[in-house]
Amino acid sequence: MKRYRILLLTTFITLAGCQTTEIIPPKTIPQYESIRTMQADILDSDGDGVFDDIDECPGTPFNVVIDERGCPHSLLFGENEFMMEARAYYTENSSEINSEYYEQLDNAGKKMQDHLDAVMRVEGHISKREETSANQTLSRYRVEGIKNYMTMTYNIDPDRIKTVYYGSERPIAPNDIESSWLNQRIYALISNVD
Repeated sequence: MKRYRILLLTTFITLAGCQTTEIIPPKTIPQYESIRTMQADILDSDGDGVFDDIDECPGTPFNVVIDERGCPHSLLFGENEFMMEARAYYTENSSEINSEYYEQLDNAGKKMQDHLDAVMRVEGHISKREETSANQTLSRYRVEGIKNYMTMTYNIDPDRIKTVYYGSERPIAPNDIESSWLNQRIYALISNVD
């Protein structure tokens, strides 16, 4: 019985030593009023990472690959090899190409005319907000609209344009009200490199 009491006493002492206490943060949080902020005088109004004073293509669309001059470009590989991207974003529940994206598509069409070995892969996407049973074909309509534009405007052989359409399972932004438009898109890769 004595051993039992000693064991019980040792256990209580050990547990009492393991107790944690809550640390209460101070009620006043220090304010750093003397922090100075600096603002650069050099601007990048289109947000492409190239300052306006050296940007040769001001007003570059959002989310476009650019070169050191601030212009959309293709990535040159060999003497006649290239790879370029085109993107278009859509109004919710629409497959109509917005006019601001025709320049990218026109550049791609001209490049495909110049390089008969080039192919285009177009991916269509929808946002979670557009995902309903009635909208299962919206991403397909978007990519087919791009394919038709390239075929009709630039006489590109339809066999050179591969289309893939997805639902909302490949978002590039949150599907909230402010950002879902980024998921209502097509992405095209044009290349003559395998």
